[in-house]
Amino acid sequence: MSSTKRLWRWRSNPLRRQEDVIETWVVLAVWFLMAIGGAITGLVTVRSVEHEYAEQRAHRHPVQAVLLADAPPRIAGGWSTDGRVQGTVRWTAADGTSRSGHTLVGPGLEAGARVTVWEDGQGRLAPSAPTGSAEGHLEAALFGGAAALAVAVPVFGAGAIARARLEQRRMAHWDQEWDLIGRQWGPKTS
Repeated sequence: MSSTKRLWRWRSNPLRRQEDVIETWVVLAVWFLMAIGGAITGLVTVRSVEHEYAEQRAHRHPVQAVLLADAPPRIAGGWSTDGRVQGTVRWTAADGTSRSGHTLVGPGLEAGARVTVWEDGQGRLAPSAPTGSAEGHLEAALFGGAAALAVAVPVFGAGAIARARLEQRRMAHWDQEWDLIGRQWGPKTS
């Protein structure tokens, strides 16, 4: 197939309408924005999430803590998806000060039990262990894909709406032209 046949909407054609030219530009703009905008958004999101997880791995470290009160038994609709429950713990921070706080611990543990908790760079309890490297890459890729879709789907929808409106205009012009031509063909038989 020759290049002129592939680009038929671009060449001068007596049957080409203004809607055809507009539709061509709309389709090009939509594909460009979906591809470039989605890719850039996805990559920025991936880098941002991976950077956040790398920061967690660099600044969070495990410390031994002591449970101050009995942890409640596991209950339906508990505190976390892995069955852990809220408990109060005491630990010694890197600077030697004794600290206490609330964190998720195993259900049914008795007061005085030793548990491993995660501390951030400022000596505060972190909500969880840092995300591992492999898991972080996977989650970053999923977040990046979702961000790319969040850009691409509205752009595609806007393009579909624009094309539908152009199609309505095209059909309205066809109706007007059929009304003009129909009168020239004589009276209607039905």
